[in-house]
Parts: sequence; structure tokens; C-alpha cells
Amino acid sequence: MNYTLHQLQIFLKITQLKSITKASEALFLSQPAVSIQLKKFQDQFSIPLTEVVGRQLYVTDFGQEIAEAAENILNEVQAINYKTLSFKGQVAGRLKISIVSTGKYVMPYFLSDFTNKNRGVDLIMDVTNKQSVVKSLETNKVDFSLVSVIPDQMNLERVELMANKLYLVGSTKKKFDRNVSKKKIFETYPMLYREDGSATRNAMEDFIASQNISTPKKMELTSNEALKQAVIAGLGYSIMPLIGIKNELKNGDLQIIPFKGLPIVTTWNLVWQKSKNLSPTANAFLEFIKEEKERIIAENFDWYNQY
Repeated sequence: MNYTLHQLQIFLKITQLKSITKASEALFLSQPAVSIQLKKFQDQFSIPLTEVVGRQLYVTDFGQEIAEAAENILNEVQAINYKTLSFKGQVAGRLKISIVSTGKYVMPYFLSDFTNKNRGVDLIMDVTNKQSVVKSLETNKVDFSLVSVIPDQMNLERVELMANKLYLVGSTKKKFDRNVSKKKIFETYPMLYREDGSATRNAMEDFIASQNISTPKKMELTSNEALKQAVIAGLGYSIMPLIGIKNELKNGDLQIIPFKGLPIVTTWNLVWQKSKNLSPTANAFLEFIKEEKERIIAENFDWYNQY
């Protein structure tokens, strides 16, 4: 056996994605280069690692066992690298964070200085829906999560980061009589909602119920970006987080429509399981957040106070 770490990395990625094309894209390599390395790796075994049925690549049972061994080897190599950096006095290790989709407008600003200062930190950030974020916490797959509403069923620690403001917004292409009751917007035009379980949707539904407003026309979209584009196009109105529409407001694509009781204000929270033993890397990040969050907010979210 004379396989290389590079071949192990390529084979593992192929087994994870079940595709040479997707593996080449993920590893920033050409497809022929990945195919050549897979063949060289396969040539060292007398038992097939993969097979192609139709046009679909499948991993054999033996190949799956080799993939698991490859992952263990690569993790140990990574651990050696982290330990080397740690002995040099540097923060090193993996930092795993899951965030709800709107959090992509927030979390990178709280990460950039930390990761730039600590080059030995490997960041894994999963941007997903609320249910998946909660599940990742429950199953201990992440160090931290970013949420605007704390899950009730879990025993969590938290650090409050910044306010999350939600406003009624519409396209500037849509004109309406400002002398008419704004409740007519809800009653006349389609209201655009996020998917079930979304914290934004829950906040929107609670507000509409509290105002005793009728919304006969509804549409549902499964991402904040899709909902934003739908509002810009004039499909309807929505109650949306301010954090995700900065550029659209600046460019004049969207308008905030003043409405009594708005904005809805919640808080972006960095949360983690109270029982979790945080790694040195996670602890270093937590201390960084506590010390630097006010500076980060002042430097990057000053525009937020204009609304």
C-alpha cells in the first residue's frame, strides 16, 4: 500500500457526495485529476471501492469501510496539525456553528476578526432552517448556534449579540393610497410568509393575530432570499428582518411601510448546550465574542440605528 493523504481526501469526498464531478468542484480540482487519483487509489485494492450503475456512482460495502478509515486518518492528521499550532501558542481547531438562514447577514461579522487572527481555526458554518439548527444542537453536532428565538425544550446558555428588527415591507413598484388604512394592505394584497417553523413566520403570524387582521391571500417561500426577491418583484408584502434588506432599501427596491406595533424586536443569540464541554477553540471564540461584540456592532451595524 502506497496511498497518499491527498488520495484519501479525494476518495472520502467522492463517497460523501457520490459524484466525481461534485467532489472535483468541492475540492477545487479538475474532474480528470480526481478521476486519475481515484483510479490510482483503487489500483491498490483487489476489491472494488466504487461501482457505476447506469450513470450513478455507488460506494461498495468495502469502499464504505475504507472511507470510514480514511476519515479517521484525516481527522488524526488534522489533530496533529492543531496540536502543533497549540504548542506555538496559537488557537487551533474546528469551530462548528449552525445558523438560521437570516443569520447569514449577522454571523460572518462576528467571525471574521477571530478567524483572521487565529489562522489555525477551521470554521464549519451550516446555514439552514430553524428545525435543523435545533436538531444540530440536540445531537451535539455543533459548538454554537445563532437563533433569534430560544428553543423552549432545551437547557441552553446564551450570549445576546444584537437586536433583530422586523418591519412591514413592500416593493417600491407598488403604489398604494397612503390615506387608506394600512390594514388594507393585509386584506387586499397577498402576504408572503416563510415556511412553517421559521421564527420570522411565527413572529409575523403572532403580530397579525394580535392586530386582528384578516389575510385572505397568502404565499409561502422557503428562504429569506426567495421571499425578498418575490417582494421586490411585487408579488405581495411581508414582514421581514431589517438585517437582510439593507442594500434593497438603499437601492430603492424595497420600502418600509410604517405600521402601528412594528417593528417586532427580538434578539440574535449565540447559544450552546449548558452541559456541553466546549473545546479550547470554542472557549476562545466565546471569550472573543464577550469582549468584542460591542465593537463589532458599532463598526458594522451603525446603519441599523437609522430605522
